[in-house]
Amino acid sequence: MKKILLILIIALFTAGVQASDLIIESKTQSYNEQENKLKFEGNVNVSVDDLRVVGDSADVTMDENQKLDTATFYNKPYAYEVKKNKKREVKANILKMSLITKIVKAQGDTQSIVFDGKVPIVVINADEQEYDTKTGVMTATGTVTIKYKDLDTFSDRAKVRTDKNGDLKDIELVGNARIKQQGNDSFADKFTYDTTTKVLIAVGNTTSKAVMDDGATLVLKSNRQEYAQDKGIFNASGNVRVWYQDYYAEGPKLTLYPNKEGKPNEAYFTGRSSITQGVRTIYADKIKMTMNPKDFHADGNTRTVIKNIGSGDNGENENGGIGLGL
Repeated sequence: MKKILLILIIALFTAGVQASDLIIESKTQSYNEQENKLKFEGNVNVSVDDLRVVGDSADVTMDENQKLDTATFYNKPYAYEVKKNKKREVKANILKMSLITKIVKAQGDTQSIVFDGKVPIVVINADEQEYDTKTGVMTATGTVTIKYKDLDTFSDRAKVRTDKNGDLKDIELVGNARIKQQGNDSFADKFTYDTTTKVLIAVGNTTSKAVMDDGATLVLKSNRQEYAQDKGIFNASGNVRVWYQDYYAEGPKLTLYPNKEGKPNEAYFTGRSSITQGVRTIYADKIKMTMNPKDFHADGNTRTVIKNIGSGDNGENENGGIGLGL
């Protein structure tokens, strides 16, 4: 059946702002007065401004003033928006597009991809996604996974912001959040990543794991962590704890520097800190711990405690301790 072309002029914004053209193509279209809906079936193709949506069927609800309100697309529709060299596409079981607020909601097995030319820069999968075409903010909920360059993320919720040109600005992950990058693996209640500064901030029950060249794993736990990706430097604060082979160190603040290969190598604790190896614990105002070569240096009001050094007959005092035999 020949396509029918429907061109509707609608006011998407407040009075005085330029309106947009909504163009809907389909094989058939009808109006249900009881439901107050326009219905479209077969090869539905919709365009408004830079946004395009294609699918098998759709309907458009109208408000009490007979103005178009929300367009809903069924049976795995596909939406995309192109700005300069950037393209964003959204796939889902159902898509809902508000013709008033210009917000697109994707429901069921959703996937969003941002392309730079033909190269996918960001891939987002979630149970539901909501994209505000005016602000460039995408919010995803329910088993969210994001792939951005060499970063893989997992969380309950996520928010991705883009600028007016479609370039990625920042990513926010909330709830059971996890980020994997090459040999590093990090966990936190919340992550934020700024693509301009390339700084990753983790807050709440943060844990970072890095596999070293010798195969051993360096584990860093703290209340807050900040990672400067360009420099490979970690800053941690609040109940900082580090495990590496038979070393265990803790303190209020830590700065972790990389070696030439980019692996964490020199850990500097500031504030009253301690490092434990076997039965020996050293306390100091500052501690430097090095992974390769493996050693440490303590400075400032140092104190060493050695536990369970044992006892014997020679030199043992009457209380079972160590004495001078006096």
